[in-house]
Amino acid sequence: MIQKFENINSIKGELFLRGDKSISHRVVMFAAMADGISVIRNCSSSEDVRSTINCFEKLGCKFEITDDQIKVIGKGFKGFTKPNSELYAGNSGTTARLISGILSAQNFESVITGDESLSQRPMKRIVEPLRLMSADISVNKNGTLPIIIKPSLIKSIIYKLQIASAQVKSAMILCAIHLDEESVFIEETQTRNHTEKLLNLKTEITNEGIKIYVSKNNYPKPFELTIPADISSAAFFTVLGLLTKNSELIIRNVLLNETRTGVINILQQMGGKIEIENEREEKGEKVGGIRVYSSKLKNVSIPKTIIPNIIDEIPILSVAGIFAEGNFRINNAKELRVKESDRIKSLCNNFRKAGLTVDEFDDGFELSGNVSNAETIFESYDDHRIAMAFGVLSMIMKNGGSVNDFECVRISNPQFVEQVNSLCNY
Repeated sequence: MIQKFENINSIKGELFLRGDKSISHRVVMFAAMADGISVIRNCSSSEDVRSTINCFEKLGCKFEITDDQIKVIGKGFKGFTKPNSELYAGNSGTTARLISGILSAQNFESVITGDESLSQRPMKRIVEPLRLMSADISVNKNGTLPIIIKPSLIKSIIYKLQIASAQVKSAMILCAIHLDEESVFIEETQTRNHTEKLLNLKTEITNEGIKIYVSKNNYPKPFELTIPADISSAAFFTVLGLLTKNSELIIRNVLLNETRTGVINILQQMGGKIEIENEREEKGEKVGGIRVYSSKLKNVSIPKTIIPNIIDEIPILSVAGIFAEGNFRINNAKELRVKESDRIKSLCNNFRKAGLTVDEFDDGFELSGNVSNAETIFESYDDHRIAMAFGVLSMIMKNGGSVNDFECVRISNPQFVEQVNSLCNY
């Protein structure tokens, strides 16, 4: 499907977004693991989270889903049942990687598969550390799906993470949480910490890095939780508000976790007028409103240390950068090449279509020049964040633009077009 976007004059209004995708995945998993009934409100409606739910249904969990909540009947400690077929993770790397940690501690064999895109993404990054915990886990010769997990006697571990990845860290935590003996995981560069917060894990800052302590004492119990709005989805509307004249937008109840607000910090450093309202803590997570005003931006240097914090927002951040004073440049972001698409290549190809001068590097790119006024059809590369980023760019271009295969946005925000239409003035 080709989605056309007209040039807009401004955006104004109030936006309520569905729950954060990263937290939604984890909350569904922890509710499934708990012994009893949990209630989840404002869960993400994304296809990725639906993939997580589907996998746990195959493992014997029951979900009662309505418009405003999900009731989960969990199976308790090692209570999952052997699935009668492969567990299909769809396009969701979070599903495939995190569930591998849980399944490594179960007493039955399981196989995890995914769609064509997910089947090309690297899985050795979880297999190798889980094997150090004596998990019987393997992938194909290319280091990709399917993941095959067999019963084994897992053991506790002290391990320094080799990749700055919340998915790798969480997979190991979810394996270690099945053991009486304590495991310790050390990360030099902090990644998103929703798993630690939701499970109330002990952490400490040391000279080696952040130490995370895990044992069966942290195993999930039934709970009720309202999930705050997805900050990654909010970033697209934030940039749209900054770049269109005479705009003012408030996005309510957004997740403001310190490992996720890098995109807001960078945009503020670029001169973006962004105000945080009614900041508070709910169930261990910071939440608040994001108020956005039209702004004149200038590009800034983006440090290496913040890249894990903004990795999912680089596509929309780069759109902001092309309308800012100076050149936009990103480095130290090689991880972009193993996302739903090779996002470095996807971004560079589309920016060239927009008339920009693009220098592509192994770990990033630099953009200069001006956007062409000609109407352009951009490619989504079947990547939801690429699709939405160039949807935003299309709305800012004088003659508008279009995005091919736009339906891939269902992976994270199926309501994107509807939300845009509720805010835009043409």
